[in-house]
Amino acid sequence: MNMTETRITLNKGYTEQGFAEKVFHLHIRIVGDNDELYFRDYLNEHKEIAKEYETLKLSLWKEFEHDRDGYTEAKTDFIKKYTNLAKSLYGKRY
Repeated sequence: MNMTETRITLNKGYTEQGFAEKVFHLHIRIVGDNDELYFRDYLNEHKEIAKEYETLKLSLWKEFEHDRDGYTEAKTDFIKKYTNLAKSLYGKRY
């Protein structure tokens, strides 16, 4: 379980041997913490950036196959960049 003041993320199905048959993610946020929605919307509206994100994720797959936290950290700068851009573009959408 990862926790910050505004977020809790629960993951099940990541093992030292790799992924279990079923993998689950549960993201719990306080009201107003909608970063993931902004990021989603931006990717849906900018297919070239979505493709870059796909390429990034695939490039990290093998290196971090058994390291969920490392995989997440390796994507963080990309996600923050486009989430912040989306927030400035969309204003208070959420």
